[in-house]
Amino acid sequence: MQTIGPDTGDPMPAGPSVAGQPQRRRLALSGVRGHVAKGRDFTRQALRDWGWDGNETAEDVLLLVSELLTNASLHAGGCVELALTAREVLRIEVFDGTTTPPRRHSSPQRGVPGGHGLYIVERLSDRWGTATHEHGKAVWAEIDASRLASGRPTSR
Repeated sequence: MQTIGPDTGDPMPAGPSVAGQPQRRRLALSGVRGHVAKGRDFTRQALRDWGWDGNETAEDVLLLVSELLTNASLHAGGCVELALTAREVLRIEVFDGTTTPPRRHSSPQRGVPGGHGLYIVERLSDRWGTATHEHGKAVWAEIDASRLASGRPTSR
């Protein structure tokens, strides 16, 4: 697989899969300033290319990306990479350099910043979890493609 740098990379063909194969896009984020904004822009472009933009579910995807990237930055020593895979589900993966699993804050308080990230991930995604690998872990979230294809348009 090819890693696309933060400001490079050619768009892949439109549609969530080409010849039945899932599409995968990767964005290197190690040491990148403004990684949350870059990750959101990268995701927004992928959703647009795949025809999955302009609806409320696409906005949920952008919030999921923001939460996962922020959590990796605050609690796992930083983000290494963001990967998006499109097929019958959209899978969002954020790779970091630690194998310590994320844990939900035991009792986040309403109106007080912090401790809400994994609750947001849980509420907006259809599934989420973690996978460890030799260099750390990936925290992933999935959204069923049917939600992206049929989501209500955003009012702008």
